[in-house]
Amino acid sequence: MSAVIVVDGVALPERLVAEEAQNHPAAGAEAARAAAAHALAIKALLLDRAHQLGLTPDPERDEDGREETPEEALVRAVLDAEIEVQRPGEEECRRVYDSAPERFLTPSLTQASHILFAPKGEHEADWADAHAAARAAIAELALHPHRFADLAKALSDCPSKGVGGSLGQLSPGDLAAEVEAGLDRLQDGETASEPIRSRFGWHVLRLERRIEGRLLHFDHVLPRISLHLESRAWTAAAARYVSGLVAEARERGVALSVTEDGGVAPGALSLGDLLNDRSAVAARLEVWLDEADPALAAQARQIAAERGVALAEFVQGEISGFIQGADDQGWTRLISAAQGSDDPALACVRAILKSKLTAPGRTFTLIRRH
Repeated sequence: MSAVIVVDGVALPERLVAEEAQNHPAAGAEAARAAAAHALAIKALLLDRAHQLGLTPDPERDEDGREETPEEALVRAVLDAEIEVQRPGEEECRRVYDSAPERFLTPSLTQASHILFAPKGEHEADWADAHAAARAAIAELALHPHRFADLAKALSDCPSKGVGGSLGQLSPGDLAAEVEAGLDRLQDGETASEPIRSRFGWHVLRLERRIEGRLLHFDHVLPRISLHLESRAWTAAAARYVSGLVAEARERGVALSVTEDGGVAPGALSLGDLLNDRSAVAARLEVWLDEADPALAAQARQIAAERGVALAEFVQGEISGFIQGADDQGWTRLISAAQGSDDPALACVRAILKSKLTAPGRTFTLIRRH
């Protein structure tokens, strides 16, 4: 059995965490490991909740034809069943529209032409020859601007030569970045005074006209705004729901255990449940503690007597304090102490008492301080 760590109230085999870490790119190994452990714990809590609700998996396919795994289908089913968000009203959508109108513009369009001079080879001299030819064409166009289409048909190495070099109406991202940047510097009807180099060769550019984006009507974008707000609200609600599952699991100590094969099982430790069953604690604790650790039992009785409370009440107070203040590392140490015990919960009680009641050993130094 591999070592176990506790995260978000779930006991996880370290082997599974290490395997899952490769699916969580991060700045460092420790960050990837933490992300993997958190993901595995959340999945376990959601699968356990699916079991509580009596859900069965009904895998769906995405747009690419990929089918969910049964576990993915159960997680989706839990969230669908447990999370409900209110559909945003038209007034809320209108506020979004009015506050950021630039988000609802049609893409700007550019109508442009070019003459491409591709190098005849890979050597720098071939690029220099193409550059010289492009500059010669620009010089010709400076004298006869109306000849752009004729020169494109005669000289261009691009298929657009058949239509006089016209590239048609272009949206952002349609051209190489350096060509788009060159067109951005031109005014309507202007031909660039210098060639622009791309991986294809040297371009002589001409901007025919630029069509700026226009604001879409509110009714046209209303469904998009509504979907965005609903998705954002659902994401926030899902995060709150998962946080609630984690908080509930933490209150119980170690609510669940993930098995070596990835299954979900009841938690090895549940001190919260032990606290709620006070009569069982009182009936079992003293006899068990006397047999397991007589010296610790005597020390606990002495402190309980000094405080004027029964031993079981004193122990329950110590357990409660541990639950309220323990972090994942504290729970990991506790579950490690209880592994292999016939009664893990009572073994944890012993570990808590030993950590609280055992006096730290004396330390010595070779240097006397004055």
